[in-house]
Amino acid sequence: MAKITYIEHDGAEHVIDVKPGLTVMEGAVKNNVPGIDADCGGACACATCHVYVDEAWLAKTGSKSAMEESMLDFAENVEPNSRLSCQIKVSDTLDGLVVRLPESQH
Repeated sequence: MAKITYIEHDGAEHVIDVKPGLTVMEGAVKNNVPGIDADCGGACACATCHVYVDEAWLAKTGSKSAMEESMLDFAENVEPNSRLSCQIKVSDTLDGLVVRLPESQH
């Protein structure tokens, strides 16, 4: 299991153990983390699972695909560390990952 910390815009933290093989989005949805709506169910088609990856973890979460980059164009307040959490596959190397939710997703 990888321990992932989801931080809402207001600072509320949710520390969740997520099984390797799931996505960061699936971990949030299965544990009712507010602000990760995942309207498309993880198909990289909506941007309602937008998160900011903590700078220390950017390299470990992999690169954005062209499709993910395209979907982020529809998200609000996109930053260089913005990702769609449905596109981040959980592995043991992500144990300790910290993601923050944008204000627009509260």
